[in-house]
Amino acid sequence: MPHLTRTVRIGSTHGLHARPAKLFAQAARDSGIPVTLAKDAGTPVNAASILGIIALGLEQGDYVTLTADGDTAEAMLERLAELLTTDHDAE
Repeated sequence: MPHLTRTVRIGSTHGLHARPAKLFAQAARDSGIPVTLAKDAGTPVNAASILGIIALGLEQGDYVTLTADGDTAEAMLERLAELLTTDHDAE
């Protein structure tokens, strides 16, 4: 199956800090398929790695690209994109 990708903008007011990064990494890990996250055209990191995500230094409005492989990739990218575009700091 080919790589599926989705590019979205970070929605959290304070970027992808520990709490939203943890939610995102857990969802990626629970997906059971390989998922990566990259800022702009940078090197992708394992989306299930909270440390890798935080190391990207993602701020509100930054563009990121998700890439996934597997039978459930399309649905998983939709779920993960929703987590990234949500303002978790407004809750």
